[in-house]
Amino acid sequence: MSTVPRLVVALLLWIICFAAPGRLSTAGSGDLEVVAASDLRFALGEIAAQFERMRGVRVRITLGSSGQLAAQIVQGAPFDVFFSADEAFIHALIRQGAIRQDSVRLYALGRIVVWVRAGSPLDVTQGGLGTLTDRRVRYVAIANPAHAPYGRAAEEALRSAGAYERVKAKLVLGENVTQALQFAQTGNADAAIVALSLAVAPPVRSAGRYWVIPSDLHRPIRQAAGITTTSRRQPLAEAFLDFVTVGSGREVLRQYGFGSPPEQP
Repeated sequence: MSTVPRLVVALLLWIICFAAPGRLSTAGSGDLEVVAASDLRFALGEIAAQFERMRGVRVRITLGSSGQLAAQIVQGAPFDVFFSADEAFIHALIRQGAIRQDSVRLYALGRIVVWVRAGSPLDVTQGGLGTLTDRRVRYVAIANPAHAPYGRAAEEALRSAGAYERVKAKLVLGENVTQALQFAQTGNADAAIVALSLAVAPPVRSAGRYWVIPSDLHRPIRQAAGITTTSRRQPLAEAFLDFVTVGSGREVLRQYGFGSPPEQP
């Protein structure tokens, strides 16, 4: 189909702009290395900037899908702190000796939304998930459920709403939730199911409309973080984790639509 090359082009552009560097900042070898699920793209960048001003250090952030980042940590990537969109990856890394169990924190509950471009004729505020079954919708972008928790939640929500069978042939899988959003932003998908934290971010807010998917349609997106056992900046990593989970970062997360976790793991 004529739209397939457009999807390929969009993927290549995303790789060049986002996937290849994978960074929100550039820094030297003495800086804190943080890896995070891509739903934190805007929120964690803002939090890191505050921390940098307060502590006089640099925080280098690598973004991706939680499953892929976890695999990199197992393979020995030199990261200090891992923010996962699924606590299961954190606990799996604990079992493999890659994350300090005593450092683990639940830091947020994620939410998902149906998102369309501002110029789209689709009325997601009225149609909700049912909008995706509209004949005008040819492609729906979600993160890959195989390794992205937000993609898994999107699939669960579609099944719970009884819409999955009518939508599955339209699904286009991004490597992570940020790429799924970009497919919709560029017109290579007519709609996307993405993180609320991305939809409300200032660079995205005016570019589209969204409908928040009820949380009872999918399992809770319990997000956890921990410090790697190989980190050579343990005190700094602990300070940053505290800043995000109990310090000023908590308010930033709330502003980006993240729910507060009910309990610590």
